[in-house]
Amino acid sequence: QCSPPAWLVKEKPEDRGFEHSFLVFRPRHRPSQRSKELQLMLPVTMAAARVLILPGNGCTPIKSANWYAWLQRSLQDKGIECVCEDMPDPYEAKESIWLPFIRDKMKVCKNSILVGHSSGAEAAMRLMENTEVRGAVLVAACHTDLGIESEAIAGYYNRPWEWDKIKKNAGFLVQYADREDPFIPFEEAAHVADNLGIEVIAATR
Repeated sequence: QCSPPAWLVKEKPEDRGFEHSFLVFRPRHRPSQRSKELQLMLPVTMAAARVLILPGNGCTPIKSANWYAWLQRSLQDKGIECVCEDMPDPYEAKESIWLPFIRDKMKVCKNSILVGHSSGAEAAMRLMENTEVRGAVLVAACHTDLGIESEAIAGYYNRPWEWDKIKKNAGFLVQYADREDPFIPFEEAAHVADNLGIEVIAATR
């Protein structure tokens, strides 16, 4: 679980073919000397982007969980529209419920940037198999149900992932993972990154 960051720094990135900025944020508590400072860089296109935050299962109410409300405020302060809503079926996060909600209620479109955390990352990936978006930021993504029955219920893991379709439908992809995540092994994130042709931005507590 990530604590809401305490401060925000803006950096100018290299040109990646579209106009964007980086939001660099660090955890509220400074790390120990043996730990690297957690530094996440979220690319956000500046032209009419609409960010949709897709939380992990059990993260309800969403604005009281993790860093979601902080991210929404930070983006809104920069004039970027950001949707941060409680999800239906928040504890099992079933694909059959979440994907229609993202399409019909959250109004995902070609100008959407998905920020998916944990189960929200899997929802984002399944969505991108058939839906074009501006881009996606995946946090603590996995590709299997980890042998956990309550995760398998969600339905994301019952068939092969269509990696090529995800890459085709996403304008950009960024992925973050914690090497010491107590819930999702880092190998899961590495597998996702390998198949999407991207690098994992890894954090160490």
